[in-house]
Amino acid sequence: QIFSLVPPAIPSLGVSSGFEFRLQDRGGVGHAALLNARNQLLMLANQDPVLAYARPEGLEDAPILHMEIDRQAAAAQGVPFGSIATTLSTALGSAIINDFANAGRMQRVIVQAEGQDRVDPEAVLDLTVINAAGEAVPVRSFMTYEWTMGPMGLDRYNGYPAFKISGEAAPGFSTGQAMDAMERLANQLPQGIGYEWTGQSLQERISGAQMPMLMSLALLTVFLVLAALYESWAIPLSVVLVVPLGLLGSVLAVTLVGMPNDVFFKVGLVTIIGLSAKNAILIVEFAKDLYAEGRGLLEATIEAARLRFRPILMTSLAFSMGVVPLAIATGASEASQRALGTGVLGGMIVGTVLAIYFVPVFFVFILQTFRVKKVHSHHDHDNDDDQSSATRPAGVQDAAL
Repeated sequence: QIFSLVPPAIPSLGVSSGFEFRLQDRGGVGHAALLNARNQLLMLANQDPVLAYARPEGLEDAPILHMEIDRQAAAAQGVPFGSIATTLSTALGSAIINDFANAGRMQRVIVQAEGQDRVDPEAVLDLTVINAAGEAVPVRSFMTYEWTMGPMGLDRYNGYPAFKISGEAAPGFSTGQAMDAMERLANQLPQGIGYEWTGQSLQERISGAQMPMLMSLALLTVFLVLAALYESWAIPLSVVLVVPLGLLGSVLAVTLVGMPNDVFFKVGLVTIIGLSAKNAILIVEFAKDLYAEGRGLLEATIEAARLRFRPILMTSLAFSMGVVPLAIATGASEASQRALGTGVLGGMIVGTVLAIYFVPVFFVFILQTFRVKKVHSHHDHDNDDDQSSATRPAGVQDAAL
């Protein structure tokens, strides 16, 4: 099997792009059950349309030579267990004896059994071990062997035996959708089998859960800055109400093009929050000043919308044309550029067109709503004063007047 591995988007987080999955034995079901669960998961994943492929990392189980030592037989022949272990490790592997000087250079003495003496299990049984009496005892006199299947390595993740699985999302799907698909498939596995994300996938899960908080923080920041600018809690509301119109345009643009909801698109959403507020500020600033000069609320708002119509179109068109190269980018990093450019371009077009009509409506609605409440409050106080003066004695009323 051949897999194409793309380097990770973030260096030092994994060895390739895509997702990194850890299938864990959390119930102590054993290596065989965990292996069956992994094979079942891989079969389901490679049939899922959201996933391009899923593959195991590391080496598969392989034949293992299992040697059984009869300790009682070895002890009867005066062979200590430590000598057996030393002999086998030296013959099959190697052992460093010492260093010696040769022609002005220090050279190392390494011992190991000859190739023909370690080529198969029968040759290993012909090795000899020195017992306590100094006699050579053949290994086959106290050792037997058998072939078994077993893991080439023991992987653990957060304390649990685990298998490493990596994969890629199919074209047209994001890594987030691929990770959701893997979680859905993993939940179909038998009891005692769990999973965790690691590397870049773990960071994606952690950061993806913070997106609602980050969007709320961006909106709150815009609101507080405008509240400090206008010294009012009501006027900034008419600006913030326009932001969802720009976000709607970004979502529509990305959806129509068929692009995924990735981190670059989310960066574009944060940008649209500021750009949508900018268009609204151009109208609200003039409407507030005209209203403060004594004009009627409706008259001031209509006049501000008429005066700022051309500046809004000019600034929005200039910015939109500036992000067109991002939206149609090709070559290296085209995916990130297109995701950012398409979302911002769609948000600017829809947000600008709708802001021209909705910003005056929001401004009038907010100011009338808060002003009505304020008038009602003053009116209630006036009624209270009238009632209190009506109940005073005549002399006190004349003195007060």
